[in-house]
Amino acid sequence: MTRPRPRAAGPAVRRAVRRAVRRAARRAGLTLGCLLLLAATACAGGGGDGPPPDDGKDRAADGPLVVASGLDVTGSGGVRRQLVEEWNRRHAGSRDKQAELVELPGDADQQRSQLLGALQSGSARYDVVNLDITWIPEFAEAGLVSPMPPAASEREADDDLDFMKRVHATTVWKGRSYARPFNSDVGLLYYRTDVLTGAGIPTGRQPSADWTWQDLYASVKTLGVSPRRTRDQAGWTTQLKEYEGLTVNIVEAFADVHVKLADADGRYKADPVSLKKGLDALLTRNRLGQVQPAALSSDETSSLADFAAGRAVFLRHWPYAYGALGGMLDPDRYGVDRLPGAAVLGGQNLAVTAGSARAEDARALVRFLTSAESERCLLDAGFAATRDSTYSPGAKACWPRVAAALRPDGGPSPGATATAREGAPKEQSEAARAAYRTTLHDALNAAEQRPRTPYYGAFTHVLQSRVHALLSDETPDTAQAAAELDTALRDAFAGR
Repeated sequence: MTRPRPRAAGPAVRRAVRRAVRRAARRAGLTLGCLLLLAATACAGGGGDGPPPDDGKDRAADGPLVVASGLDVTGSGGVRRQLVEEWNRRHAGSRDKQAELVELPGDADQQRSQLLGALQSGSARYDVVNLDITWIPEFAEAGLVSPMPPAASEREADDDLDFMKRVHATTVWKGRSYARPFNSDVGLLYYRTDVLTGAGIPTGRQPSADWTWQDLYASVKTLGVSPRRTRDQAGWTTQLKEYEGLTVNIVEAFADVHVKLADADGRYKADPVSLKKGLDALLTRNRLGQVQPAALSSDETSSLADFAAGRAVFLRHWPYAYGALGGMLDPDRYGVDRLPGAAVLGGQNLAVTAGSARAEDARALVRFLTSAESERCLLDAGFAATRDSTYSPGAKACWPRVAAALRPDGGPSPGATATAREGAPKEQSEAARAAYRTTLHDALNAAEQRPRTPYYGAFTHVLQSRVHALLSDETPDTAQAAAELDTALRDAFAGR
């Protein structure tokens, strides 16, 4: 059901409100969701003497099922929105089962704050929330999402077993599942085959499934003496800006040397000695791998751009970069394989909110959005699917109308060989895409989880701020940094 929208104010007013919201949000933290809702009311022309913001309770019985999610990063035509539209088509005769996708702006930390603020205050009615896998313990512990009920039939039980075990484990907190896996993520290694071959490194010495960081260091050393090396060409790049991407890189380096920060119940397990070991591993990786200096301020977008421009030969990135690179480089100029050593698991899970007035319908929507057909749509769009069967040769196809919507220009199906558009990079062959799907599936099944704790927000903030300062230090003292980090992490994991 489409609700009428009030007339919006002009661009200058909207910009002023956005600036005010951002300033207030930095001061207020978890109230960002409420501030955004108030700002939306102001932009629509509401006055200070008007009614209070709609809390959604009067719409709970007959309004659409509302799904709150972060922005779609694949740039593929909005596969999440297309899946919601497919659900609506299949329930066209049931007005009360129609669904609406609400996309939250900002990065992951901002989206988390918005959802927490909205659900805790009741300022927005969400029936389903798309949660980063690291948020499940926090939202479950706070009673903001409902546990998933046991499978109602043998068929449903078998369907649940199709989710990859490591991926499904991200939905569980204290022995209960609070969500269903929607789309997953895992660190991968992208590399410039054209640069490696040009430096005399043959295909047999380029990245493979059993590559190690020592192999990468050896290749970087060879590249350093290559006459074709450009002055600004680094060995590798990644995301070391002070945000969640840095946390991921730290956890991967720590896991490589078997440093575990917490147990399955969120209890802190490290100490200064193990933390120093992990910090030394991270610094060694950057030094021997000759990380691009700009990596200290790089996120996913900037690191991908540097790699595509040839300013780094190796790149640690997520699966969606595979599709993005297809629009930047010809397929013979780059490749992708598993990340050497440990790779961190990412992704999002769909949970039904504890305040949903129609939990049964919301759970049915979640099952549809995570079905085998929907997971194939997500994989075709560039996300990592969460089901084992999605990666098999006999996988169920994406919903036909969703598949067509994802290719509005009449482009090829994922299984077909494309004819390149004039001036555009060539398409990866079907053999290359099949090899990529196998690589992705294997990487997901071996991935490491970040610490699972209800205090994840505090944990990641401490880790990012402390380690980023260390990476920026020309003469880092890892022993002192480890001792200070140990104290700060103990407090974070204890909720202090």
